[in-house]
Amino acid sequence: MPPLNAGKFMKILLYNPDNGVTKNFMPHLWMFLLQSLTPPGHEVLLIDGNTQPMTDGELVDFARQHEIGLVGIGAMTRMIAKAYRVADALRAAGFPVVMGGPHVTEVPDEALGRDGGPRHADALALGEADETWPRIVADAARGQLKEVYTPVDAFGQERKPNLDHYPQIPWQRLDMDQFNRIPGFARRIMQHYKYEWETFHIIPIESGRGCPYGCEFCTVTGFFGDSIRFRTNQSIVEELLRLKERARGTKGKIAVFFVDDNFAINVKRTKSLLRDIIAAGAELNWVAQISANLLKDEELLDLIAESGGKWIFIGMESLDPANLASVKKSFNKPEHYAQVLESLARRNVYAITSFIFGLDHDKVGVAERTLAEMRAWPPVLPVFGQITPFPATPLYDRLLKEGRLTRPKHWLEFAPFRMAHTPLSMTIPEVQDEVLYAWKNAYSPAATARAIDSIADEPVPYKINHLVSRLFFRGIYFPPKGAWGWLKLIAQNRGSVFRIIRESFTQWHGTPDAVGRRDFRETRPVAEPE
Repeated sequence: MPPLNAGKFMKILLYNPDNGVTKNFMPHLWMFLLQSLTPPGHEVLLIDGNTQPMTDGELVDFARQHEIGLVGIGAMTRMIAKAYRVADALRAAGFPVVMGGPHVTEVPDEALGRDGGPRHADALALGEADETWPRIVADAARGQLKEVYTPVDAFGQERKPNLDHYPQIPWQRLDMDQFNRIPGFARRIMQHYKYEWETFHIIPIESGRGCPYGCEFCTVTGFFGDSIRFRTNQSIVEELLRLKERARGTKGKIAVFFVDDNFAINVKRTKSLLRDIIAAGAELNWVAQISANLLKDEELLDLIAESGGKWIFIGMESLDPANLASVKKSFNKPEHYAQVLESLARRNVYAITSFIFGLDHDKVGVAERTLAEMRAWPPVLPVFGQITPFPATPLYDRLLKEGRLTRPKHWLEFAPFRMAHTPLSMTIPEVQDEVLYAWKNAYSPAATARAIDSIADEPVPYKINHLVSRLFFRGIYFPPKGAWGWLKLIAQNRGSVFRIIRESFTQWHGTPDAVGRRDFRETRPVAEPE
């Protein structure tokens, strides 16, 4: 077999389409991972459609101007229609296209035109592409691209890559300008006043892959498997230290999103990692996804706070145990939600809570019932959506068998917040109304004022953090348009803004009770390893 770097020099374009709903708040890890796995002798260019929007024609022109020899497109289901359209335009212009990701892995015949539809890709990378990507690049460089690349062992069985020898992503050298989350108008103001940092990046890092839970609606177990594979603690700590060095050298601020589908799935291992991060001085503000049932461990919560954890994404899905049971997520206990959130908030760690409407036991009014419960909790950043049957999930198969799918290939006619199957106790328009009602009222100026009031005893920097997070998080799904849109949003929340400005002069450090609670937490010894 010829060496992997055989063949001509190529410029490779890795493209991630915008997802049709959100202004994505961080880049996608797969692009940087494949860039690091590309054999020497090739140049890799990255474009994320969320931060660098281009028309199909503009993208084709870009490929021509840069003499691209191979295009790699990765997409999840909700992005796939856009991905196919872009791939069609590039292939029509003569550029070879390889596609990968969860969707084409589950329905490869669609991308290859074997299901009666048009062909969209010259080649597919099925499953995790860590091992197959170098072969794809080498074959493309020799002009011998195969149709399908699947990671298999000597017996032809699918093989999941080992993460012990994880590639080093050179974050300190990458051009990250397109991913700066500070709006342009704000950047100019900060530069004028010589603010200490002028860029803010949220960087994706994975510490492990796989999930054993098997929720009915989720694609994770099908794609990554139910066996958990972890990177070494050392490789993660070194990556965090490189990011800290980049931040110091570029007048920037960096936060990390651990993109693991369940960051604390092995609690003992997670504690070990967080202890190593603290010991190495590698703390950065971070966000991660963790199930509510794993957040009752007080020592874990202490380590989360001390290592820089600021927000935890919790897939609560529903307040109704019958709904949770219907989608195989009974390990969630709604009666414990408030306790978990209060335990996090005592450590100044807050939650991004995800809810799904349109489940089989939902009825009209589910949005207000959910919001009423949330008002008794510490402040959270809620996310709302409708239940969606993704291809090859147990949910999709069940709804197909029951004859309830109204749009069996809903991904080819993507419609935000519109269901693809008939709910049992509501109509499709009613579910859509509930989702929009929840978004509107969860992020109203009154709701923001209540959130700030609920942390009235805390220091002003915590209140600023929460206010800014709410304004920007709302903007992920309903982005203000330009400087005027942002100014209008700030004006609508002027009551909360003026309150924080006033308290900056009178209560910067919070109330004495809050200070005492923080002092106690900060002096607690971290437990010895188990």
